[in-house]
Amino acid sequence: MSGPGVVGEAPAAPRFSDRARGIAMVLAATIAWSFSGLYTRSLGTDIYSAIAFRCFFGATFLLPAFLWIHGRSGLRRVTEMGWPGVVVVALQVVTMAATVGALYLTSVANVTVIYSSSPFLAGAFAWWLLGERVNGRTLLASAIVLLGVLVVVSGSAGEGRLVGDLLALAMTVAFAAVIVVPRVWPHIDILTVSMMGGYATFALFLPFASPASIEMRDWLLLAAFGFTNFVIAYFIFLKGSRLIPAAESGLIITLEIVLAPLWVWIAFGEVPGVSSFLGGALIFGTIVWHLLSSLRRR
Repeated sequence: MSGPGVVGEAPAAPRFSDRARGIAMVLAATIAWSFSGLYTRSLGTDIYSAIAFRCFFGATFLLPAFLWIHGRSGLRRVTEMGWPGVVVVALQVVTMAATVGALYLTSVANVTVIYSSSPFLAGAFAWWLLGERVNGRTLLASAIVLLGVLVVVSGSAGEGRLVGDLLALAMTVAFAAVIVVPRVWPHIDILTVSMMGGYATFALFLPFASPASIEMRDWLLLAAFGFTNFVIAYFIFLKGSRLIPAAESGLIITLEIVLAPLWVWIAFGEVPGVSSFLGGALIFGTIVWHLLSSLRRR
């Protein structure tokens, strides 16, 4: 799943070479994020171990970048986060834990489809917290996306996947808040709170984990899972998204709705249910329509 978001505007008229590089980077980040379901299905660990050690490895891989950027002032950056930083770290914990939990307890397609509604939830939070205006097109798109999510969740009620879908919804709400809250408190350093969120999640779930039962293969998968999600996709997306318009970034990221279920279907034969197809098609079509409309308006 997608990592911490940064809200900002790309240069109005980027050079073609910059634009091409930006598209390539955002596409690479999207592909990296789409492997989350594949990693989860490949793991042979219990859910608590997966949550704890994926976050431990991810946060530890972020640590060198944190030390490189902040140096000796790194500890001060952590202690001076204040309550705003604690709030964002708590949201990161919910996002990180619920992501893996949802992938364990429901289909990858359901998690991806529900998660794709996060930009519209972020828009709702921005309206509520920042007073940002929301146009009619976005309101209509948000209503249709909400309907799509309800279709997906309703199909899981009788399949024993409702808990997983609810975790995916909790993850989506928390991630939408992660996108917006740093704009309320602009001094928050995303790298710091992401790293601390990883370590906090590790500390919370370690008592329930079973590290002694984890095989070497799973240790390597957990390390790769953390590195791919926290480092590769995270930094590539941050750099690439600054080179192209936000609408283009959003359109490219939408590919995750297709790619994530595709990988687990190829590798494990996991076929999405009818409600996942219907809700996913509704959400995917709405997002593409909304983003293409935004591009045309530019």
